Amino acid sequence: MARHRRPRRTGPGATHRSRRQLAAGLVGASALAATLLTLTVDPAAPPAADRSPAAGTSDVAQQSRH
Repeated sequence: MARHRRPRRTGPGATHRSRRQLAAGLVGASALAATLLTLTVDPAAPPAADRSPAAGTSDVAQQSRH
């Protein structure tokens, strides 16, 4: 038995849908690329000499006394 296919949409609605699909694909690809880069690239600078590499960071800002 032959299957009937729905006719393709043409016009402004179809263009809008394809643009949304392209945008969603690009967002997904860029998120994947950013994740892979984060996992593979080493930081540019070594840790400071007075801090151990495993030490956590502080969320408290230090006041500068000028």
